Amino acid sequence: MFSFLEDIMPKALTLTLTVEQRGELRQARDHDARAYMRERAAAILKIAEGASGLQVAQQGLLKRRKPDTVYAWVHRYEAQGLGGLRIRSGRGRRPAFSPSLRRRRGR
Repeated sequence: MFSFLEDIMPKALTLTLTVEQRGELRQARDHDARAYMRERAAAILKIAEGASGLQVAQQGLLKRRKPDTVYAWVHRYEAQGLGGLRIRSGRGRRPAFSPSLRRRRGR
């Protein structure tokens, strides 16, 4: 009856994890020193358990996130494993003042 919707609706995000991957993610969720890694590992585990990216983004974490953010975490995890959840260098705003930069310029 609504087969045309299948063509325009995105597929649900699914993720199948091995026993080792689940263990690695649980370890990161429960013990990693970096709060952002604990949050991202928890999100990946919830999606693997069947929650949608939208559910996780809106209700499954301590802070609401954009669904696209959660989807990006999943795609990076699929491509790079746990290392893909780390904050990549060069991200964020550059500091307006850096003492080391000032020393390099000889001031």
